This record gives sequence, C-alpha cells and structure tokens, in this order.
Amino acid sequence: MLLKTCCVYGTGVFSMLMLIVGIALVLSGVFPNLLQSFVETEVVLKNGTDAFEAWADPPAPIYMQFYFFNLTNPEEVLKGERPAVVELGPYTYREYRPMEEVAFLENGTKVAAVNTKTYIFQLNMSRGPESDLIRTVNIPAVTVMEMFKDSALEANLISAYMRSSGEGLFSTHTVGELLWGYEDGLLKALKLFRPELDDVFGLFYKTNASNDGQYVFFTGQQSYEDFARVSTWNGESSLNWWTSKECNMINGTNGASFHPVITKNELLRIFSSELCRSLYAVFEDDVSVKGIPGYRFILPSEVFANESVNPANAGFCVPAGNCLGSGLLNVSACKQGAPIIMSSPHFYQADAKYVQSVFGMKPVKEHHETTIDVHPVGIHSFFFTFLCLTALIMSDSVITRLSSRSVHDNESLRRGHLVTCLSLNYTEL
Repeated sequence: MLLKTCCVYGTGVFSMLMLIVGIALVLSGVFPNLLQSFVETEVVLKNGTDAFEAWADPPAPIYMQFYFFNLTNPEEVLKGERPAVVELGPYTYREYRPMEEVAFLENGTKVAAVNTKTYIFQLNMSRGPESDLIRTVNIPAVTVMEMFKDSALEANLISAYMRSSGEGLFSTHTVGELLWGYEDGLLKALKLFRPELDDVFGLFYKTNASNDGQYVFFTGQQSYEDFARVSTWNGESSLNWWTSKECNMINGTNGASFHPVITKNELLRIFSSELCRSLYAVFEDDVSVKGIPGYRFILPSEVFANESVNPANAGFCVPAGNCLGSGLLNVSACKQGAPIIMSSPHFYQADAKYVQSVFGMKPVKEHHETTIDVHPVGIHSFFFTFLCLTALIMSDSVITRLSSRSVHDNESLRRGHLVTCLSLNYTEL
C-alpha cells in the first residue's frame, strides 16, 4: 500500500515538473524553436509522410464557383451605348485534383507529377442548372475575325457567312456549353478549309478530367523553403510568352501548397498556368477560419499594375510596348491567339475607365479581392480564394464587320472595347 502511494505521489510530482518545464520552454521560446526545427526538417514530399499524402490528394473539399455576366442590351451596344450586364451565379463545381503519374527524381530532391482536375456540378450550391442561358460575346466569331483581320478577302467572306447564318457579335448558350464546349457553326465551316481548327469552343474546353501538363516540384529535402516549389512545367524552367526574362520566370508553388513556417514579412509566390504567369502575395492580417488561426495574404495592386506604375510589368505588354491600363492582363499569346484579357472580377483594382466602360461593374474589396489564408506552421492553405475575370478586347475592324456599323460611330466600343464574360471563385474549405 505504501509502495502504491509512493508511486502515485511520484508520478504526480513528475507530471507537475514536466508541466513546469513545458511552460518554461514555451515562455523562453525554446519549444516554438524546437517545433519550427522539427517542421523544417520533417515536412518533405516523400512516400509515407502526411505531407506527401495531403499534397498528392488534398483532403479538404475544393469548389470552383463560376459567375457569368449576362448582357442585357445587345442592340443598344451596337448602336453605341455601353454594355450593361447582370451577374448570374454561382454555378458551383466540386473539384477533384489528385497528383498522378508521380515519380521521384534526383535522389528524392524533386518529384514529377501531373495534376488531373475533374469537375462535378453541385446543383444544391448553385443558382440554377447548367441549362441556364447566358448571353455574352460571341467569342469564336471574335477570335476568328481577329485571326483574319489583316486579310480583307477572308475577313469579308467570314463576315458574309456570319450574316447569312444569323451570327453576330453576341450569342446565347447554356452555362454548360460556355464552360465545357459546344459545336460552333462558324468554326465547323472554317474546318473545311483549315482542318487543324477545332470546331468546338468552350471557356474550359478540354480541361475537365484533364491536366495542364507535367510539373516537376522540389520536395523540400534540401531546404524547407523549397517545399512544393515548381522547378519545371512541361519540361521548361521558364515561359516564352512575354517580352522580358523576369516576366517569363516560373516562381513559387502551384498555389495548392506552401512551405512550412511562413512568416509575415515574406512573399508567397505562385505560378498559375491559367493566368500564364507567376504572381506573388503579401501579408495583410491575422485571421481565424473555422477557429483555426492563420495569416491572410493578398495580391497587391502592383501585381497587375500598368508599367508606368510598376516598371517590372513592362514585359507583360504584348506585343512589346502595347500596354493596357492597370488591372488588366492580355493573355492572348497563351490562349491560341484568342483576344482575351484577364482581371479581377468587376475590374477590382483596375483603372476607373474600365469600371465605367461596362454598366453593372461594382468592385468591392471584400468580394473581389484575391486572398490566401494559410496556417503559419502548416503547409497547405486551408482557405484559398482565387478570383479572375475573363473579358474580350476587340479591334476596330472586328467590331465594324460583326456589328455592321462603323466603330467610329460607336463611342461605347471605342472607349474600351471590353465586354465582360465570366468571373470565378476558387475556394478550399
């Protein structure tokens, strides 16, 4: 009985001593340093680790929400008034994005993989079904006219065909068709003369149950700061679409993971194949998401600023010297020549002239700012929002042919040539 009492007493004393030591370690900063040291050395992409499993198949559900801008005044636009749009959405899809064809390279310091993404429609999280109709810019027609704008004969033939078939500057299609593809009459006709052309068009055509090519990532074995950083994409360590070495650099991770032990004074770098460029985010504030503390990073306005504001962005002017205003990025060079630009939804952080060029644009920081919320010790963003807007920028000759009206008589189209089409919200919950 005495022995039992002594054991209980001894255990209690030992537990109390360990508690005191633990408190002392925390107060002295030793425990956080030990934890940081452990994370830095043990969080590596290798088989059998939690870090690898979470990277290879993210456990948190991911959703892609699309918002369409339905054009309400097509006839008025052709007569010279500015476009008026109404935002419709969300149309929500569950995204599955496992890493596939995984292969470790260079003694485990790098890992190759393709990131296959599959989208499943979620009607209960959407405004309506995929059969909802949206009126927007006739993107295939505008793209084709841009392709042949320097050939008067071919452009006039295409224009004549479009008039005879009832096609014009705007068209109406379902949500599903606009996203995943539909057979286009003009493209089908052109395919007879240009067999290499695809007669199906969709904003995300061929991206469902598909991937954007092979990535090679650093595993973090040599340095924790390299964890999940992109080494090469499709066999290349840099891009070739832009006009400067800096703008063609592939920097950072693919946005799904970040290195452990993130600090407030560092830049989170991301390579986005959808935007055809690298980005960076800066710390904004401490946040709590579902009771979990974290850091909020945002894309500063300098990322999409005009070269007069941020000279480093001069390389994104394509062709060289042909620069748009702040907040817009011309991605036609990486979109098979389609005259498409990207910006934040509602032209958030863009020049005021773009907001004013389309009736219905209402940029609000809380709704339209790109944010990345990360746990400072963890490796994954537990809440990741990525917002972008697809729009069209059209040459005067294209507008004239498609509208049967001189662009010089159309102040609205001369003022910016912008008609908004789509925005999207990407969240990891």
